[in-house]
Amino acid sequence: MTECTRKPLQFSGLSRKKILADFDGGHLTSDGGALLLREANRRTGLIDALADCITDPREPSKIRHELKTMLTQRVCGIALGYEDGNDHQTLRNDPMMQMLAEMVPDPDDPLASPSTLCRFENGVNRKSLARMSAVFVDRFIASYPKPPEEIILDFDATDDRIHGNQEGKFFHGYYDGYCFLPLYVFCGDQLLCAYL
Repeated sequence: MTECTRKPLQFSGLSRKKILADFDGGHLTSDGGALLLREANRRTGLIDALADCITDPREPSKIRHELKTMLTQRVCGIALGYEDGNDHQTLRNDPMMQMLAEMVPDPDDPLASPSTLCRFENGVNRKSLARMSAVFVDRFIASYPKPPEEIILDFDATDDRIHGNQEGKFFHGYYDGYCFLPLYVFCGDQLLCAYL
C-alpha cells in the first residue's frame, strides 16, 4: 500500500521568501523537479564554475541579463526537456525558471528571450569551451577520495537518428539510416565527454 505524505517539502529560500512544495493543489507546474536541479546546483556550484569560464564581450552598461543567469536558464531548460531555444519565449516568464536563475518571480522582469540566448550560445568561443572542459576534468578527479593511479577510458559511439534535413547528418550503413553519431567517453560509470 502506498504511503502518502501531506508534509510540505522545504527547499533553499530565495531572498526572504520560502520555497515549499506541497500537495494541496493551487498553482501547479509540470516542472516541480526543477527545484531538485536548483538544490543540486547550489551544492555543487557547477553552473557558477562554468559561467566563470566564459568570456563576456558585452558592454557592461548595456547588460540586462547576466551571463550566469542565461547559462542557468539554458542548462536547466535542456535538463527539463526544453532543448529548443524557442521554448524560452514562454519559459522566460515561468516563475519556476526564474527561481532556478535565483530571481524572485516577477512577470514584469522576464528571463532572456530566445534570440538573446541564441546570441549567448553562439558567442561562446573555443577558449571558453576548453576552460569549461577543464572544470569537468577537475570535478571528475575530485570525485575520487584520492587521485587514481590508473584510469580506463571507454570510448563508444551511439546513433542518434534524425528526421529531416539537419546540418551534419550522414547515412550510416550499420544503423541503416541518417543519424548523428556522438562519441561518448566513460570512466567506469562516469560520463566524461559527449562529443558530436
